[in-house]
Amino acid sequence: MTEIEARTIEGGDPLIFEVRVREGASETQHRVTVSRKDFERLGAGDAERLINAAFRFLLDREAKESILARFDVSVISRYFPEFEQKLPQYLK
Repeated sequence: MTEIEARTIEGGDPLIFEVRVREGASETQHRVTVSRKDFERLGAGDAERLINAAFRFLLDREAKESILARFDVSVISRYFPEFEQKLPQYLK
């Protein structure tokens, strides 16, 4: 079972999160940003919920060790063009 823990560390613009992904005894850590504009456009309602959904999307496509250590949510679509279309499914 994979556990995703997203914690807001700065609430400005951009929003900044520390994310830990655990699978058994293995863990990765990530620093993720999202602009207020992208956050509002993606319509998640809750920033940590958005980050959690983004990571679930990524983990369905790659190992946690393959996810960049630092990135902005906007870059996900560069690697996976279907991200914004599929995101609502991960927000449910």
